[in-house]
This record gives sequence, C-alpha cells and structure tokens, in this order.
Amino acid sequence: MKVTILKKLSTRLIFIFLLIFFITLGVYTFYTIKMIHENLGRACMQNAYNISDVIKKSTRYGMLLNSREHVEQIINTIATEKGVIKIRIFNKNGMIAYSSDLTELRTTVDLEHTACNSCHSLKPIPTTLPVKDLINKFDGSLVLVNPIINEEACYTADCHAHKSTDKLLGIISVQMSTETVDSIISQSTNIFVTGVIATFLLLVIATVITIRYSINKPLRKVFEGIKEIGKGNLDYRIELKRNDELGLMAKEFNSMTAKLKSAYDEIKDWNENLNKKVEQKNQELKNIYEQIVQVEKLASLGKLSATVAHELNNPLEGILTYSKLVTKKLEKLDDKEKYDDIIKILELIADESSRCGRIVKDLLQFSHQDEIQFIHSSVNDIINRALKLMSHHFQINNVTIKTDFKVDDIYVECDAQRIEQALIAILVNAVEAMPDGGTITISLSQEMDNAVIRVSDEGKGIPAEILPHIFEPFFTTKDKVKDTGLGLAVVYGIIQQHGGKVFVEQTSIKGTTFKISLPINHKKQNGKET
Repeated sequence: MKVTILKKLSTRLIFIFLLIFFITLGVYTFYTIKMIHENLGRACMQNAYNISDVIKKSTRYGMLLNSREHVEQIINTIATEKGVIKIRIFNKNGMIAYSSDLTELRTTVDLEHTACNSCHSLKPIPTTLPVKDLINKFDGSLVLVNPIINEEACYTADCHAHKSTDKLLGIISVQMSTETVDSIISQSTNIFVTGVIATFLLLVIATVITIRYSINKPLRKVFEGIKEIGKGNLDYRIELKRNDELGLMAKEFNSMTAKLKSAYDEIKDWNENLNKKVEQKNQELKNIYEQIVQVEKLASLGKLSATVAHELNNPLEGILTYSKLVTKKLEKLDDKEKYDDIIKILELIADESSRCGRIVKDLLQFSHQDEIQFIHSSVNDIINRALKLMSHHFQINNVTIKTDFKVDDIYVECDAQRIEQALIAILVNAVEAMPDGGTITISLSQEMDNAVIRVSDEGKGIPAEILPHIFEPFFTTKDKVKDTGLGLAVVYGIIQQHGGKVFVEQTSIKGTTFKISLPINHKKQNGKET
C-alpha cells in the first residue's frame, strides 16, 4: 500500500513548519511596516512643525515692528525649501494675512470647515495641542497649523493691534508634500516585504531539504528494510549511520534482523538435519542399550563364571599336583629314558592344567562381586603405584613412560586397589601393543566433575571391525593359549562399578588412547556405587 503525498509525515511536518513561518513572518511584517509608516509619518509631521516653529520665531521680530515686507520675505524664502508647498498666516478671524501664494491674500476661510472646526468648536479655543492634532492630511500632502499665542510684547507694541485679553493672535499654516516620504515608505516596505518573502522561501527550501534528509530519507530506508524483512530477506541491513533516535532505531532493527536470521537458520538447520539428529539419537540409544546389554551380560557371565570356576578349581589343582608328582617319580627311576614319552605327556598335562588354572583364576577375578570399599583416595598415588609395579615389565620390554599431569592432584571416592588393577590391565595391553618397545604416555586432568586418566601407546592401533568387541569377555586377538580375553572386560566392570566410563578415545596406525573417567563426587550407599 502506497502512502499518498498528502498523508506523508514529511509533508505534514513541512506544512506545519511553513504555517508557523508564514504566521510569524506575517505578523512581523505587519508590525514592522506599521512602525515604518508611523515613524516616517511622525518624522514628517515633526519636520513640518519645526518649519512652522522656525517661521513663527523668524517672523516674530518683523511682526512686532509691523514690518510686512520682512515677514513676507521670510515666508517666501522658506517656501522655496524642498517639500514645502505653501505657507500661510491666518489672523484670529480666519483671514489670510500672509501667504507664499499671493492669490490667496486677504481671503477668509470657513471656520466651520472640518480642518478648523476641530479647534473652533471648543470654547475657549485651546492654545496648545499635541502635534498630531495640529495636522490634517490630504492626498500627497499634509497641512500643519501652529497657533500664534499672544504675548506681552505683542499687546504692548507700538502698533497696539492686539488686546491683552486676546489669547490667540493667529495661525501659521504649513502645507508640505508627502510624496518623498510616501516614496521612502513604499520603497522601504517593498524592500522589507521582498526580504521577508526571500527569507520565507529560504526557510521553505531549508525546511524541505532538512526534513527530506533528516526524516524522510531515513524513514524510507527503515520502510524499505521492513519491506525486505516482510519478503523474507533476513540478510538485509539498514545502512543508517546516525547518532539520533532514527540511528538507534536502525541499529535495533539490524540487531532484531540478525536475531531473526539466527533463529531462522537454526530452525532451518534443525528441519534439514532432523533425520540426522534422529539417527544420532537412535545411535546414542543403541550405544546405551549395548552398554546395558554388556553390563547384563557381564553380570550373568560373572555368576556363571563364579560357579564354574569354583567347581573346576579343585579338580584342576589335583590333576596338576598328581601330574607333577608322577613326573618327578619317573625322573628318579634308573631307566627313566624308557618313560620319556610318558614324561612329555605328563608335562603337557601339567601345562594345560596350569593354563586351565589361569583361566579359572581370571574367571574368579572377573566374577569377583565383593563389596567395594570406597575411600577418599589420591588418583596421583594410584597411578604412581601402578607404574611402580609395572616398572620391571617396562624395562624388559624396552618401554619408556611419560607422565603429563595437568593438575597437582585429584581425590576421588573409589576402591584404590580395583582402580589400580584396571590401570595395570590397560598398561599391560599397551606394552603388548608395542612388541618393539616405544613410549607410553599417562596424563591426568579434570574435566567438569570428573577425574580423567588417559593412557596412550605408540602401537599400530585397533582395527575398526574389532573396536566394538574389545570389552566383551573372552574376546582376544592374541594367542588364546596365553590370553583368556578377560582383561578389558574386568577393566570395564571395575570402572562401571565406580560410576565411571572407559573407552577408546582415538586409535590409528600411530597408536591408541584409552580414556578412563571417574566422578570426583561419586556417591555410594552401603559400599555400592549409585
């Protein structure tokens, strides 16, 4: 929807400002022109009065001497001044006694005329009036009358023309042209009005430009931004570098757009990757399920192993003992050479019985479900004891140990002997993974509320197809005569009993890293982990 020009905010603001300017300048112009008229008119009247006063004072001496020629000369001389049209002197009866226009001499004016009636209507006739009341204006001229007041020198003069009781002896009338003053007033008015109009036009232009660039243009940018957002263009930004309210509004708008963009991208990404997230959650649930199955499998196998191991241990011990006893008796005979084959068979029986004994021992260890004794223990001490017990094994296999403890020490609630047993089992696997020797790195750090032990070797890594099965009981890639495949299963069971986790963090042809995570504030009830 497009806004019409009359409904635009900028148009309304321009109209309001122009109306204010128009009224202000109009009132100012009216009063200024009025002042020009009044001041120049007052100056003209004052000039006329000053001329009449000069005439009165100049002719006083001539009148006292009753010298008509002297008075006429003064009147005619002053009448030649620029702007003076006519000078007349009336006596108290209204007769023109002196005049710069000789045709008017001895004529009498009507005292009832409007110009005369303003004073002669008053009884007694006033001898003093304000200058404005002594003036009558006509087209292009003004007439000022200046009363001649009776003085002692007048009624005591030799001519004895006046009585002492007379107040008014006559009137001096000066008629002056107002064309010059009117021209000046007209020119001044025209110049002033032109200046006011020019000022008004400049204010109009300045107002339009200011509102256009300060309000209209920024608002247009904001409106365009809103339209773009409405179209779904969340990358649009309002380029408005200002420090006022509009600039702040643009910044907030851009911030809002960025947040909308982020939320939209997140929703879009969520929709696009929903299947991946579902698969990921399914995989996580699958891993959890496998862990539960592994735990249940270990628990069931542990019970079975305990029963089987207990039943097999005594017979195997008897077979091993009697096979060694018979071997020793045959070796003491003088003709033992005849029994070499039997001795070899008996030694084979003893070896296999020993191997079965080791299997039974591992089964007993695997099925060991005694109550765990949780004690506030130092992880540092556990690691150092395990390394000390394995030191000889490291030497004969040409293995170097490197420690990287990122914290001074960490204390956890655990069964120190079980954790040490698990750590030794992982170290043994690390040594066996490096038949030609190498370096094993053990690090200790704290991640969140967990103590983390990492054991890294420089072996050839674990194949991807084998990795999911390494913690399963009886699973092994080594010589099955020498290894039962219960080592990592025992490690898994111990760490699980402590509420921790053990897994392969990374493996490659450059080596493998096992990560053991133990909760620092592991709670227990009745000696069992919770």
